[in-house]
Amino acid sequence: MTAFAYSNSPYPIRQDLPEAYRHAWNKLANAGNWWTGGARVAIAEEVRNATTCDFCSQRKAALSPFAPLEGAHTSSTGLAANVIDVVHRLTTDPARLTKTWLEEVTSNDLSTGQYVEIISIVVTTLCIDSFHQALGFDLEPLPAPVDGDPSRLTPSGLDADTAWVPMIEKLGEDEADLWSQGRTGNVIRAMSLVPDAVRLLKTLSDAQYVAMEDVPNPEASGGRAISRAQIEFIAARVSAINDCFY
Repeated sequence: MTAFAYSNSPYPIRQDLPEAYRHAWNKLANAGNWWTGGARVAIAEEVRNATTCDFCSQRKAALSPFAPLEGAHTSSTGLAANVIDVVHRLTTDPARLTKTWLEEVTSNDLSTGQYVEIISIVVTTLCIDSFHQALGFDLEPLPAPVDGDPSRLTPSGLDADTAWVPMIEKLGEDEADLWSQGRTGNVIRAMSLVPDAVRLLKTLSDAQYVAMEDVPNPEASGGRAISRAQIEFIAARVSAINDCFY
């Protein structure tokens, strides 16, 4: 059965959307820079677990996200407890994360590269699942993992001083496709410690928003049925609801 077929959709679905989602599911199933395909699919499963996790709900309601609470995360994977906690925090309460918290979680059996790749998986899973939920569709079954080893690639030209995690400052030959030569916005550079995370973000942005190279152009709407101003109004409202920094 073809993933993201939408054959029973009561709404017309642009063809670029299922194509982008199938590409994302293929990437999710295969080994990345720092996680195997099995671990990547398990992380996506934990994203879904987090949305109905009672422990996450209690923590979200607490005055501090680091308040001591009794209980445990709703989990169905064999991931390490610290990885499960990172996935659940990123999914349910990302606006209250701190640099101190990040330094703590990446100082004990979790590298910064692994953390950034987790962010990519969380973002990918949430944006596709949110599309389904908004239209009243069942969530797409997660893909079957593909055997393979992580590349463990660390790009060159990193800047470790601007953000909480290193980002590419100067594009090398292997990362020349990430953005146009020169400087780009930090929101695009944010996951560049894991170059494939930026590539996947570009694919989803092209389908769900506008092409990354068109973001600075207020006239570019990607041929959508609504104007760029309407797109940005919706994006701003969603960002405000989610306490997005940007």
